[in-house]
Amino acid sequence: METDNEQWLKIRQSLQKIWGYEDFRPPQREIIESLLKGQDSLIVMPTGAGKSLCFQLPALLKQGLTLVISPLVALMENQVNELKNKQIAVELLHNEIPRQQRKRTLEKINKKKLRLLYLSPETLLSPPVWQLLIQPHIEINGLILDEAHCLVQWGETFRPTYSRLGTVRDTLLKYKSPEQKIAIAAFTATADLHSQKIIKRSLELKNSQIFAISPYRNNLNLNIKIAWTPRCRRHQLLNFIKHYQKRSGLVYVRSRKDSEELSQWLQELNYKVAAYNAGLSSIERREIEENWLQDRLQFVVCTSAFGLGINKPDVRWIVHYQSPFLLSEYLQEIGRGGRDGKRTNTLTLISEPTGWLDPSDQQRNQYFLQKLKKNYQQAKQYFKQIPNQGNIIELKQEIPKIDITLSLLSRWGKLRWIDPFNYELISNVSNLNINQITNKSQQESQQMRQYLVTRSCRWQYILNAFGFTKEAKNFKCGHCDNCLRK
Repeated sequence: METDNEQWLKIRQSLQKIWGYEDFRPPQREIIESLLKGQDSLIVMPTGAGKSLCFQLPALLKQGLTLVISPLVALMENQVNELKNKQIAVELLHNEIPRQQRKRTLEKINKKKLRLLYLSPETLLSPPVWQLLIQPHIEINGLILDEAHCLVQWGETFRPTYSRLGTVRDTLLKYKSPEQKIAIAAFTATADLHSQKIIKRSLELKNSQIFAISPYRNNLNLNIKIAWTPRCRRHQLLNFIKHYQKRSGLVYVRSRKDSEELSQWLQELNYKVAAYNAGLSSIERREIEENWLQDRLQFVVCTSAFGLGINKPDVRWIVHYQSPFLLSEYLQEIGRGGRDGKRTNTLTLISEPTGWLDPSDQQRNQYFLQKLKKNYQQAKQYFKQIPNQGNIIELKQEIPKIDITLSLLSRWGKLRWIDPFNYELISNVSNLNINQITNKSQQESQQMRQYLVTRSCRWQYILNAFGFTKEAKNFKCGHCDNCLRK
């Protein structure tokens, strides 16, 4: 029988042969060890710290198939192409894949020819894929949730299928041999203590190991500036990006309309730029991503989905033309800069606090909260129409937005999923206080607003907000705008 040292020698040889790295970075070895033992894990590591390797390598060392649940097509394609270049048996499934390619991938799964399968939550629970995965002869060894913060940020209304993932493991195991085990691991760059609780509860993690690494990045310089008027905001943006000439960057905005209008204005000023938002076709989005990666575009004016998991090391600057609603979104987006470890400057533009000269920031936040409240009220209304027990596929034919309603009820602790398709109500919804729930969302956005106006070290604020209070004590980064001002 192999000793631990002999086993790790073989694992390191795989690391060197396939990825070309000499050794692991902390805590990669400990995470890989946990997954190889079949333990549930929650991993919070900064962008660029090597999260993907932590689940890709164990997948090659274990028997069977590892399922990687990923939120975006671009993110899946990026990782799968890199793995295919390393001659790894990997495929992906999503709704944009041609029919014949999809058929070939399903055949590979059926014949047990894959080690890794990337797919979205919606694809995982689509009947053809699910019916294949539950077949007794297909051994599934692990369930990986990549970019797990999406479960928290998008799982209530935007991607309600996330709320059904908690029962996937137990349901799959009912169809498998008794000795088969499925470990669940959730990976993200941003999860505060509250988000960690939601992820653990939603995925039904058991005796989970938690690996949480400080989000501090000493090469990211954080700056916030007041833009007194809309015209001033544009001027501040131009003033910032002119220092970077041909160097790569990103400009984040909060709406499709803003991305298109700002991009058009910058194109008229001869910048190599494109607008990226959910309104584009998948072909258009892929083209913009590729042009940016290959430096045919200097930067992209984009909404929050752009850049998630895309590996471009030399992003030298990030601008938030409008501030994000949540601090976790902000941390995700600035994290796309400086993956090569070199200095990267970030700038967030905000309206002056009163909103008299430019009320757009306040109006945007208000619109977001009103939209949430509307979804909550709609869920409460639909509750009267749904039976105490039911099947989501059957109900969807009668009530179009039932998936959002059931997702919200699950998050509020009023509903339990029996399996990924069947639910039962466990509590009455008539006593739900919608204003109270909306106020909770408002409190979460308050954290971001406080960050924007804090006079203390900005990295110290982030460390405290994400539960790294020990590291935050007396911390001064020395390179954010507040530290430099002092």
